[in-house]
Amino acid sequence: MKNRKIIYTIITLVFAVGFYIYDNYSGKLNTTNSTTDIVETDVNFLPTSTTNQIVHHKYYSLSYNEEYEQAEWVAYALNKNQLSNTNIKRPYFELDPKVSTKSAHYRNFKNSGYNKGHLCPAGDRKFSEEAFNETFFTSNISPQSYEFNGGIWNRLEQKVRYWAQKYDKLYIVTGGVLSKNLKTIGTEKVAVPNYFYKIILDYHEPEIKAIAFLMPHEDSEKGLYQFVTSIDEIEEITGIDFFPNLPDELENKLESSSNYISWNLN
Repeated sequence: MKNRKIIYTIITLVFAVGFYIYDNYSGKLNTTNSTTDIVETDVNFLPTSTTNQIVHHKYYSLSYNEEYEQAEWVAYALNKNQLSNTNIKRPYFELDPKVSTKSAHYRNFKNSGYNKGHLCPAGDRKFSEEAFNETFFTSNISPQSYEFNGGIWNRLEQKVRYWAQKYDKLYIVTGGVLSKNLKTIGTEKVAVPNYFYKIILDYHEPEIKAIAFLMPHEDSEKGLYQFVTSIDEIEEITGIDFFPNLPDELENKLESSSNYISWNLN
């Protein structure tokens, strides 16, 4: 009888430990709303790479194009709970240690007349110092004129934050259109794109929707709606397949449309 009691006691302890582990760890493994631990690029939504040099950082991913010394695209998710106005001290730009061919040095921009234009905006990553600082790798910048960077492009970035607040979570892909015979700056010949694009995906049922913008690299007072285009058009001029992992029927529907009515764009 004594041995039986010991066995029952051991079984009870095993179950108690098992339930404790389940309650305290299984939930943590599925906590995807954290703004400090989650890797903010969902691989299923990443575009293809024309260079086969995809780099994954904690809060965004990119495809680096060594020929043009910048990313052909930067992709990231933006959650409603990540929006913040916290003031964080701007760090210095740094070379990206994950780019095997080495990202261009920030010195290329000195006296060039161009800003270091963020592709994943620092303003979208103010929820933590780590996330904010990560946007200052030189693989995440492209030459942009002051008027463009602080004007129409900034207006679009602010609109994306507004949509993230409204729709809870967005997937964003952005970059310059890289092509032959572009102007270059610096000793490493960093290309200056003539156009920039931004694609936004709202992957929420029942209305999964996407919108794409293609903007000439110039100052403009036009409304954002005047730069709306189809994802298909951006794919044609970049050679990038933007949502290859979506179901084909949905991908074709989203990428062929340039309808912006459901986005309440003005």
